[in-house]
Amino acid sequence: MKLTYFGTGEFAVAPLKALHESGHEIIVAVSQPDRPVGRGQSVAPTAVHAAADSLGIRHIQAQDVNAIPTRDLIDSAELCVVVAFGQKIGAELLRAPPRGFINIHGSLLPKYRGAAPIQWAVINGEIETGVTIFQLNEKWDAGPIWSMRATPVGALETADELHDRLSLIGAHLLIETLHAYSTGALQPQVQDASQSTRARKLTRADSALDWALPAKQVVNRIHGLWSWPTATCVLASRSERVQFARACVVDDAPPTHENPPGIILADGVVQTGAGRIRLMEVRPSGGKVMSWPAFANGRRISSPDHWLPIADNEPSTSR
Repeated sequence: MKLTYFGTGEFAVAPLKALHESGHEIIVAVSQPDRPVGRGQSVAPTAVHAAADSLGIRHIQAQDVNAIPTRDLIDSAELCVVVAFGQKIGAELLRAPPRGFINIHGSLLPKYRGAAPIQWAVINGEIETGVTIFQLNEKWDAGPIWSMRATPVGALETADELHDRLSLIGAHLLIETLHAYSTGALQPQVQDASQSTRARKLTRADSALDWALPAKQVVNRIHGLWSWPTATCVLASRSERVQFARACVVDDAPPTHENPPGIILADGVVQTGAGRIRLMEVRPSGGKVMSWPAFANGRRISSPDHWLPIADNEPSTSR
């Protein structure tokens, strides 16, 4: 099948490679413009731009995809595939290819429509999520569903790890779905809008971690916010910002006057509003991810120390 591919982020790389390897003809890959990254702010290609170059696929960068002449984007493509593109496709462009546009979305639609479905699934403690391939229309993540595949969410799995797994699952499902579609074996199903939920875009303000929450919710937020915007606190004894990467629930012990929420006990155990958690992996400000024992030993942390909230105007580490 002749396709145009619209994608920008890492989530879109595996499906692009799968299409290329399976013999589909990708007329052009379209991504957002390359942007400065890192502390040095050097311009780097988007993940899809780099992948397209490595595969020998013609590439277009679009500041506004709807402003580019349709013929330059569609050409002879029968169908357009959109994955982690980051721009809304306008009505005129949606109508251009004979078979329209399909999208790979990181949730089991209609649940978690929106910009951050993977992160919110983890934050909300879902035990199962998945990917959905659906027909794009002018409404947000609301088009008819072509196919979906579910997968369990691991108890210690971070949003980053789930993101990478879902990208691969989506890549495999895309090839299967296109084959079924080409043989006429697919009948897209209309979404039940009454069952829809939203997955709003995360911001740096979401970094603040509230130790008054129950232990399971604290762990879910730590995993769901990794690696951006990251659950973050300040170590009181050193006034040092620390980001939390991985944790587990220890028990359901309630807080006491001696052990209020946020106090650090032995072996990285922290009291929450209902239960205690154990910090497993952290990243100090300006440092690399390390185990809690390595972090604690290097700073000679002893009980009782405690975590302070980050200031409202204090920036979090960016992507």
